[in-house]
Amino acid sequence: MTLNQCSHPGIRVVICFAIVLAAVSVASASWKEKVLYSFQSVPDGATPVGAVVFDKAGNLYGTTRNGGSSSCRSVQQCGTVYQLAPPAKQGDPWTETVLHIFKGNTSEDGASPYGGLVIDAAGNLYGTTGYGGTGNCVVLGTLMGCGTVFEMSPPKQKGGKWTETVLYSFPTSKQGFVPAGDLVFDGAGNLYGATIYGGGYGTNCGDPVYPYCGAVFELSPPKTKGGKWTETVLHGFKGVAPGAQFGDGANPNGGLVLDSSGAVYGTTYYGDNNVKGECQGGVGGTGCGIVFKLVPPGQKGGKWAEKVLHQFDGKDGSNSSAGVVFDGNGNLFGTAQGGFNNEGDGVAFRLTPFGGARWKETVLQIFSRNNDAGAKPLASVIFDAHGHLYGTASWGHLSVGGDVFEMKPPTRKGGAWTLSVLYGFIGAPDGSSPATPLVFDNVGNIYGTTQLGGTGQSCQGGCGTVYMVSP
Repeated sequence: MTLNQCSHPGIRVVICFAIVLAAVSVASASWKEKVLYSFQSVPDGATPVGAVVFDKAGNLYGTTRNGGSSSCRSVQQCGTVYQLAPPAKQGDPWTETVLHIFKGNTSEDGASPYGGLVIDAAGNLYGTTGYGGTGNCVVLGTLMGCGTVFEMSPPKQKGGKWTETVLYSFPTSKQGFVPAGDLVFDGAGNLYGATIYGGGYGTNCGDPVYPYCGAVFELSPPKTKGGKWTETVLHGFKGVAPGAQFGDGANPNGGLVLDSSGAVYGTTYYGDNNVKGECQGGVGGTGCGIVFKLVPPGQKGGKWAEKVLHQFDGKDGSNSSAGVVFDGNGNLFGTAQGGFNNEGDGVAFRLTPFGGARWKETVLQIFSRNNDAGAKPLASVIFDAHGHLYGTASWGHLSVGGDVFEMKPPTRKGGAWTLSVLYGFIGAPDGSSPATPLVFDNVGNIYGTTQLGGTGQSCQGGCGTVYMVSP
């Protein structure tokens, strides 16, 4: 069995939107790609997930959902945390070190990461696993655990081993089940994340095997050294009630962002709109998904309030499998992997505050396998210093391998954004199927991962890669 994360009465927010189609230019020859590492599966990693992060020395860190070991209880293999060290001499290969192989709930450890890492000022790494831990969650009769939040601490002496610490095991599905996406810190050192399932509300949201419709959580550090981290469920999503046309979101994706007031923003893959002919539920789930905002309480101990900023309706995109990002003016940008008029293969969109609870959506780019823009964006976008957006499409304009693209804002008000394909993946021994957020280094190179491709022979379609794209 495998978990398909990506295919998996609120007041309806009426939002008008303008459709601005972007011109497309194929410019893959102007950027060069280099595969920094190809995963080889057990005992190495496979299927890298989430964004990679840099430390101060230029090393890259990330996680893999598969590989490492196949001995733990999980719907995938046990997974790993890895380090990639840059070469001392330009042109030499990067060096991979597996920092941790997850052991699963029989060892009270996590299993199968579904998100990447964040790093603090001291070089500690934080992430989540979808399964494992000490929780009581059962899948198809097997106790697998509900997932964990973990910390990886660097060695005190050069050459020593990294230390993994499970900061929190989700105890039951009510607190959350299958945490996914990258975590984010606030200024006080609290961590925020999301679980695809769990949260205590809704049933059969995306998969009848998994209970509840997902949650957004906060994890607070202990007040005294050595104490326990404390979890608070900020919102448990309710999905769409049977027979209803509208409801709450379902199956949040992680990749959350915070504003200066501490509000939390993100997306859900399913939920809200279940109107016949638009986002009517099917085998995978119900509704086209939402963009949401969670507002912190005015008084300590109060409840967080959810606001639906936008409900996808299939005409303007559907089923976002990534979070959103802010620009400098308070607008939100993101991608959805489905729809435009229920026909396209995803969109890039912008949400602009429109007064009160209303936000205005603008479709910036329509992706399609029938044009040169690529298709099915599965990851969020990032900005450079010039206000250009960068992202990936999991299906490419040249082949099924996927694309890295750049979107430039219009030079005049009301003009179109311009999309350029910087690089098209061609499959093994190159990468294939990019699905994680991109990261810049300090000289403008872009780093990311692909789920498939590379030289690994132990995985159908390849075990995945870490790559760099350079101007």
